[in-house]
Amino acid sequence: MCRHLAYLGPEEPLGRVLVEPPHSLFRQSWAPRRQRYGTVNADGFGVGWYASQDPVPARYRRAGPIWADLSFADLSRVVRSGAVLAAVRDATFAGADAEAAAAPFASGRWLFSHNGAVAGWPDAAAPLVSALPPVELLSLQARNDSAFVWALVLHRLRSGDEADQAMGETVRQLAWAAPASRLNLLLTDGATITATAWGDSLWYRTEPGRSTVVASEPYDDDPLWREAPDRTVLTASRAGVLLAPLEDPAASPALGSARAGAPRSPKEPCR
Repeated sequence: MCRHLAYLGPEEPLGRVLVEPPHSLFRQSWAPRRQRYGTVNADGFGVGWYASQDPVPARYRRAGPIWADLSFADLSRVVRSGAVLAAVRDATFAGADAEAAAAPFASGRWLFSHNGAVAGWPDAAAPLVSALPPVELLSLQARNDSAFVWALVLHRLRSGDEADQAMGETVRQLAWAAPASRLNLLLTDGATITATAWGDSLWYRTEPGRSTVVASEPYDDDPLWREAPDRTVLTASRAGVLLAPLEDPAASPALGSARAGAPRSPKEPCR
């Protein structure tokens, strides 16, 4: 479906993180090593990054393959950042949304990506439409499943959920509505990374106090890489990584407000 990556660490040229490693995200666009669904990620790409002293990220997105974009080659050589989220896309369904459908999606200080697919889209997601205010539904950035997933996460963030709560409960909602979905989500605000492993691979590499990378698959063979277990929510910063299990809604007969789609109170503990 896609490959994505988030990096927090010392300022580096984008190319050092996304292009230079032997199995970089750039190379994963045509030769991923651990992608179980799809083989070529040529339906668009995007990079979001944070500049020093500016909490709102910049983005560069295109509808075509990353390897064919000469402007990105220049940009990745000279732009430096200590916080990056990038993705290469293999579209589930052909569409006309062009670069609007390419991650990262953005709002305010947030960048977001989805690796996977909502099974039975769009029909299976219909019960969750009522979770969104009409104006947010009408403001979807694209007509694909990833944009809808982002709208659900963003609504929870705006309603007061912490990032891990917003991501975890959105995954549980979608897994209830469309049980065969693959829902590996990636979110950053430039200081932290939150990710979910649900149906696809998720790896992380951390040097505590210096840098952390979270990615669909390792970009090199460094032994520091670790795989996150499936059904996991990951929270990371430059200091390290925390993992917590995500309960499968099939094992929980009553999801209460999560099933109904209402955001949980910030004081309510994560189930």
